[in-house]
Amino acid sequence: MENRVVAIVPAAGIGERFGSGTNKPFSGLGDKPLLIWVVETLQSLPEIVEIIPVVKERDIKLCGLLIEDYAITKVKRIAPGGRERQDSVFHGLSLIHDKDAVVVVHDGVRPLIEPSVIKEALQQLPGFDGVVVGVPMKDTVKEVQDGIVMNTLKRDLFWAVQTPQIFYYQALYEAFEKAMADSFYSTDDSALVERNGGRIKMVQGSYTNIKVTTPEDLLIAEVFLKMKAGE
Repeated sequence: MENRVVAIVPAAGIGERFGSGTNKPFSGLGDKPLLIWVVETLQSLPEIVEIIPVVKERDIKLCGLLIEDYAITKVKRIAPGGRERQDSVFHGLSLIHDKDAVVVVHDGVRPLIEPSVIKEALQQLPGFDGVVVGVPMKDTVKEVQDGIVMNTLKRDLFWAVQTPQIFYYQALYEAFEKAMADSFYSTDDSALVERNGGRIKMVQGSYTNIKVTTPEDLLIAEVFLKMKAGE
């Protein structure tokens, strides 16, 4: 890809459901913090020239020390987190001054993303405003209101959305500006681009690309990690 590719790694979430004394992105998986698994994967991709972690202000020093300890050379700046995830991503986005850049947004608590998935998503971007990674739903999906089933939906039309999500900078920045002006918030970056008229491509990811939200998720990630090591 000719465009400069910059990765933003939002890792400033409160982690209320995680129930740990340590902020979730710095919790250990195997022998490394979750955040380091992510940035090491991004560092390994020659297409990506810069990585911008976004962490709570009180964690910026800790993040900087970890980046130095693990020799992550593509992290040159660390952005402070905001009130909501959307604010945090926008803080990272605001540090990118190359308007022709491609932006990769990947959660700091999805440690098992495969480099091949990111490469495939990057390759699919031309012709679209963004590409999102996801997996087809396995479970039957029902629409429920006040505990009452209203409708059973056609499962093969629905995907569970993951990260990375990849966008042309201008499409993403304009979508964020519009959302902020309208006081519209979403936990999904591609939803903002869709709302602004953008075309989004879905690329199949992996069921092992889990988001570590609860302590149980960490146990599952450890199992997936051991399976991967045994390949």
